[in-house]
Order: sequence, then structure tokens, then C-alpha cells
Amino acid sequence: MKRNLLRTPGFVRSAKRLAKKHPLVAAELSSVLNLLAEDADNPKLKSHKLKGKLSGSSACSIGYDMRIVFSIIQHEGKETILLETVGTHDEVY
Repeated sequence: MKRNLLRTPGFVRSAKRLAKKHPLVAAELSSVLNLLAEDADNPKLKSHKLKGKLSGSSACSIGYDMRIVFSIIQHEGKETILLETVGTHDEVY
């Protein structure tokens, strides 16, 4: 089941910043978002639940040091992935 992706303003800002700083990662981001919409538990994404201040959210990998923080929510009666932020490991945690 393909889920809808809902981008927060914070995700949009961080994605634009990421595209400027790391243009090669921007193309990878698009393919990871497609894979995330198809199957958030795909082993290629290395998805995992977060603890602490980000408890209730999950993260997945875009290559070695880049992460997407997201939550799975109900939106308009459908299960939706809420994209919270994207960036390096240190930026998002």
C-alpha cells in the first residue's frame, strides 16, 4: 500500500538547504522518498524508531550520514507519512 507523503514547512526548508549544500544527495532524496512511500520498513532504508525528544518519530537513512525524520499519522482517513526534517545525523538529532 503506497502512503501519501505530507511535508512539514521544516522539512521543505531543510530539503532546500540540503539540495544547495549537497546537490548529489538531492537526487538520492527523491528515490528514498519514493521507497519510503511504498514501504517504510524496507531494509534499504534502515528505518528505526527514535527515543528521547524525538520519541514517537522514526528515521531512515539516505546514504551514510543523511537522515529523514518522519512519523506515520492518520490524515484525511488515510495512513500518511509526515516528513518532519532531513539532514545530516548531527543536524536532525
